[in-house]
Amino acid sequence: MEQTATRRTVKVAAGVFAPGHIGELTRIVPFEMVDDVLVATRTVERRVRLVPARVTVYLLLAGALFADLGYRQVFERLCAGLAGPLSVRPSGSALRQARQRLGTAPLKALFDLLRGPVATTAAQARWRGLLVVAVDGTLLPVPDTPANLAVFAKQRCNSGAGGYPQIRLTALVACGTRAVIGAVFGPATTGELEYAGRLAGDLRAGMLLLGDRNFAAAHLLNRLAATGADLLVRCKSGRRLPVVARCGDGSFLTRIGALTVRVVDAEIGVATSRETRTGHYRLLTTLTDPSAYPAAELVRLYHERWEIETAYAELKSTILGGRVLRARTPAGVEQEVWALLVAYQVLRTAMTDATDSVPGTDPDRAGFTVALSAARDQLVLAAGIIADTVVDLVGAIGRQVLVQLLPERRVRTKDRIVKRAISKYNARGPTIDRTTYKATISISVLMTDP
Repeated sequence: MEQTATRRTVKVAAGVFAPGHIGELTRIVPFEMVDDVLVATRTVERRVRLVPARVTVYLLLAGALFADLGYRQVFERLCAGLAGPLSVRPSGSALRQARQRLGTAPLKALFDLLRGPVATTAAQARWRGLLVVAVDGTLLPVPDTPANLAVFAKQRCNSGAGGYPQIRLTALVACGTRAVIGAVFGPATTGELEYAGRLAGDLRAGMLLLGDRNFAAAHLLNRLAATGADLLVRCKSGRRLPVVARCGDGSFLTRIGALTVRVVDAEIGVATSRETRTGHYRLLTTLTDPSAYPAAELVRLYHERWEIETAYAELKSTILGGRVLRARTPAGVEQEVWALLVAYQVLRTAMTDATDSVPGTDPDRAGFTVALSAARDQLVLAAGIIADTVVDLVGAIGRQVLVQLLPERRVRTKDRIVKRAISKYNARGPTIDRTTYKATISISVLMTDP
């Protein structure tokens, strides 16, 4: 593998501005970008404080990378690799006041600058010339405080209300790179369909949107299709759909509101040396030409929808580690979520830059945990922010990712097993077969009589 390098001058902050960095990732979120955002949102400090606005932005981004630490501990890591120690360390109260002064606008504006599918030459990002994207929602718990409870409700469960209030995050993700194209969030009492409709402005012609059965509502399909993007959405198998015309591959055309869609019914079989299971999928798509977009390929492509589930797992399990967010007020929650999304997007950008340096590498074979760990190390070292240095275009984070690329995915199957005693699932006993079996998948497009 051949790596290239270039010489460029990186500004070095001094004095109270020195902790304002995120290590090597500062190359993707440079000082100039943050300063422009602060000017645009009118949040530049009127006088230089112990924690300037620029430093506060980087503190929040670093806090997203170190979700298990308090902000004073995060600040210490921002200072650990600096050439000279700071004469005065801000207190926890000073850091809290700095975050409150900053507000949410700069973090949201920063996300708007960085969001997008991430440029890549990888063929896996597209299918038949279309950029494959997915939409879905998830829930994030927030601290159980009176201020949060006034805006974010607790979800109901079998034993009453849940332990923490929650927010609903709905995102549009590029399946090839898992980069975030758009995101909206708010109270969990607002449903996924409402939030998904707000993401319509992020769709473009040339995109193919994948969605699960929850997004097959007629009004939403018509609204999303009006953007010019194409759709591939699963719907309930028993949904009654009138036949407008039949296609030669077994699919048929129907009308949903003002929208003409093609319906693909398929039986999917999963066979292992132990057992064979089958399931029925019904897909709706605006790709109505069966010769240009074969039905069997659409069924295989639909599996890419799970890339957004993986992205949510990286946010909630890898970065947050299953923890509740820190912020104890709704404004703080909004600020923290935007910072989390920015940090995730920056990591995804660095990972895609690395895999693009090796032609033919699939971006989703880059290990997110590897990139996160390397980014944390580079932040503590304050790496990548030294003036007039030779900057490796791949960088230390990218090198770690390339050294530890994940192997090619194997087709395999395993029953879900939950071992915790408090689980709502029935216990299956200690003698259950825990072997993961290699699997063979078969797809048969059905000639269905609706």
